[in-house]
Formats: sequence, C-alpha cells, structure tokens
Amino acid sequence: MDARGPGRYLWWLARRVRKRIFIGAAFATVWYLSLAATPYLLAQAIDHGLRAHRTDVLLGWAAAVLVLGGAGAFLGIMRHRSMTKLRTLSGLLTADLVLEHATRLGAALPRRITAGEVVTIGISDVWVISRSMNVGGVGVASMVAYGTVAVLLFHTSPLLAVTVLAGVPLLALIVGPLLTRVQAAGQRYRERQGTLAGRLVDVLGGLGVLNGLGGKESHLGRYRQESDKLRDLGYRVGVTSSWVGALGTGLPVLFLAVVTWIGARMAASGDITIGELVAVYGWTSLLAIPVDVMIFCGFDITRGLVAARRVAAFLRVPIESDHGDPAPAGPAPLSDPISGVSAEPGRFTVLAGARTADAEAILDRLGRYGETEATWAGRRLDGIARAEVRDRVLVARHDAEVFAGTLRDVVAGPGETDDDRVRRAIDAAVAHDIAADLDRPVEWRGRNLSGGQRQRLRLARALHADPEMLLAAEPTSAVDAHTEAAIAQRLSDVRSGRGTVLATTSPVLLSRADVVHYLVDGRVVASGTHDSLLRTEAGYRELVTRVFEEVQS
Repeated sequence: MDARGPGRYLWWLARRVRKRIFIGAAFATVWYLSLAATPYLLAQAIDHGLRAHRTDVLLGWAAAVLVLGGAGAFLGIMRHRSMTKLRTLSGLLTADLVLEHATRLGAALPRRITAGEVVTIGISDVWVISRSMNVGGVGVASMVAYGTVAVLLFHTSPLLAVTVLAGVPLLALIVGPLLTRVQAAGQRYRERQGTLAGRLVDVLGGLGVLNGLGGKESHLGRYRQESDKLRDLGYRVGVTSSWVGALGTGLPVLFLAVVTWIGARMAASGDITIGELVAVYGWTSLLAIPVDVMIFCGFDITRGLVAARRVAAFLRVPIESDHGDPAPAGPAPLSDPISGVSAEPGRFTVLAGARTADAEAILDRLGRYGETEATWAGRRLDGIARAEVRDRVLVARHDAEVFAGTLRDVVAGPGETDDDRVRRAIDAAVAHDIAADLDRPVEWRGRNLSGGQRQRLRLARALHADPEMLLAAEPTSAVDAHTEAAIAQRLSDVRSGRGTVLATTSPVLLSRADVVHYLVDGRVVASGTHDSLLRTEAGYRELVTRVFEEVQS
C-alpha cells in the first residue's frame, strides 16, 4: 500500500484492481466499436442496397445492423456490470484499509484524528475514490473509440479526421482550468466538511450534557453558521462543476454541427456518397459519448485526488510499534518527566488542576499513547512492548465507547462466565440500577442509558479488568454527590494494593487519595495529601473550594 500522496495511492489502487480495469476497458471498448460499426453498416445498406434498388442486399445489411444492435445491447450491459464491479471493489478495498488502520490504531484513534473525519472518509471519500477508477475502464475505452472514429473519418475524408482530432487539445484548453478550480474548491470544501462532521459527532455525543448545562442552543447556532458557510462553499464548487457538465454535453454538439456541415458540403459536391454522409453523421454523433465520458473521467479523477489526499493522510497516521523490551517483572512506578507526576504501585494518586485536559494528557503519556517520555521502573515506556503495557496499564477515558451487547458482555467482554466477578465490578461502580439482569441489552453508545449510568458502566468495565495500574479521567463527573461518595469508598477498597491514578477535582475523591499532585499549566507545583495541600497551597484551596461550591449549588 502506497499512501505517500494522493496520486501514488490512486496508482497503487489501480494496480490492485487491474484485472477489473482490464475487463471493464475491454467490454467498453468492444461496445464502442459495435456502435462505431453501425454507421458503416448503414452506409453500406444505403449505397449498395437502397440506391442500387437491390432488396436482397438491403435486407442483408439490415439484418447485420439488427444483429449488431443485439450484440451492442449485450455488450452495454456487460460494460455497465464490469464497471460497477470495478467501482465496488475499489471502494471496498479502500474501506478495508481505512477500517484495518483504524482498528490497529485502537484507542489511540480519537487522540490522532476526529470522529467526524473518520465518518466523512468512510461515507464520502471511499466512494469518490472508487469513481476515479473509471479512468482506467471507460476512460481508456473512450480514447480508443475517439481514435477509431478519427481513423474511420480519415478513410472517408482527411479533412473530417483533422477536424475531429483538433477537438482533443481544444477540450484540454477549455476543461483543464475548470478541473483545476474544481480540485482547489473541492479540497477546501472537503476540509470544512470533515471539521463540521466532527463538530456534529461531538455535539451528538454530548447532547445530554449540553441539555443539562443549557448550551444546546449556543452550539446549534454555531453549527448553523458553519453549515451555512459549508453550503455557500458547496455552491461555488457546484458552479464550477456545472460548467464541466455543460461542456461535457455541449462541446460534442458543436463537433457534430461542424463535422456535419463539412460532410454535407462534401456530399453536395460529390466528394462523398449519401451513405458516407450518413456514416459521418453517425460517427460524429457517437463522439458525444466518449467526449462526455472523458470530460467526466477528468472530473472524477480531480475529485478522487481530493478524497485520496484525505485517505492517504489518515493511512499515514503512525501506529505504535508492537515490539519492544519486556515490561518490569513486578509492579513499578510510572513517571512523567514533563509534568513531574509519579504514580506509585499500590497507591491511590489524584491529579488535580483547573484544566482537565492537562491531566488527561498526562494520563495518555503514562499509558503510552502517542509520543511519550514517561518511564516505567526508570525505563522509557515507549521502549517497552506495547502489548505488555496494555495488559498491565489501563487508561479508562470518561468518554470511552460503549458497544452494543448484553450488560455482561459490555462489562466483561464476550466469553466471560464468572457472573459473580461481573457483579462485584458493577457493585464497586455503584451501578445497581442497571445490573438487575446481566442479560439486559445495552444499545450502541449506551443510548438506552442515562449519562450517569454510562459513566458508571465504563468504570465497572475498568474495574473488572483489574489492571496493575488504572488511569482514569473524571470517573464521577456525571453522578450525584451521594453516588460519588459511595463510589469513592468502594473504589479505594476494591483497588487496595493496586495502583490507581485519577484526574479529578472532586473533593470526595481527593480526600481518599494517598497523594495528590496539584497541577498548574500541566506541571506539578505541589504534592501531598488533600488536607496538607488545603493548608499550604492557596491555589489548590481555591480550586477545591470552587468545585465544592459548584457541587453544592
């Protein structure tokens, strides 16, 4: 797979589906040739049958036209089928690559690229790229047909052949700049489309929170503004695209008019026969199809390059190496030199700061997501085999995906048979209200659960995994104070002897911590117990007091 650029990717894809391209080009070429042969047969029927008043000859050529028409219908069907298969195979190959890469990125995916961009790639770009493969099928066949008609016209009249061939550079001069404008405008449209789709996904994912905070109308207004801008940009793309479409239909008509006028004058002067004039008209009319196809193949390849640029960029998102040194033999401290955070095994650690994003970035580095200088037992974390890190260190995000399935499967994964262990994890997460039946169905993204239920379900899933080191961000932000207090008590009990690092400013969880790291701009400015920091750090005291007042209100 070659994702070094859009052109390289399309060329690689074309080589992967070359058999289908060849089949499509072959059927399209033979179909065009059958169309080109029809005017010739009509010319023979007119000159040798009709004008000569020979009924038997006329019937013979008419029968040949009938047979050729039936063959052309069959070839047209096969051309359409083969090209449909080509586009479908091309789209599926790209979709498979995107899905495979997304799967290999795993939990790092939302940290590298927005959900909206992935959605847009999967829904739009994949099939735009598949249409660009038309160039190798009907595009090549159209050029063959164009050349064939030129040769046939040359045998009838060199002047007519020159007139037809002169149309190719004329098309390039007229349509070329328009296709360049389509590509530039399409690139801008595609970038905004991905951004807007990402915003839509984010808003839908947090709709419950927005309703609670009263921010739904504000986000709706911003989304409408961005949507209006995207629509206006789409209109500009459409204006240029409509000119391409108009030229695809209109230019062949001009060719038809010019060549027919020249042919009619030649027939009137006796340079060509009436039958040859009919053939010239038929061949020139036939040119409307390949000319139109060539123009739209240029349009397809232009849009395909825009889509391939986004797909190639996604496929170039680096995947963390699976190889590395063995992990420490036993529990060992995790340290992040950038922030100064240290997480000791067997201790309950909390990261407290005004910006949750700073603490989440630290958890990502401690969990070996993306570039990191974090260490494990003094050794670089990114030098340790990823699989061993994932087995022993778990980063549980508050917005982690909830898959569809039974409650048992969502908490423990398919194949789990220990229901008591599942219930203990649910009990520790204080999720009794959804745990009466472990076979209860959970919809995708937990749509049949409330925000608080989804959050506790995610926590139960993390506790069931029972990792050596659990790193979690805001595990109780969507629950009430009473439930949060119960979770804090049970969390400290169930994780006793295991390392736990939480990113939160909840006073209830802070009071349970063995050590609290107070963060300012993503760096530790003070460490200690919750009570000691309240006494010695005015900024920490102000942060916790503000959070407490917000909870009370």
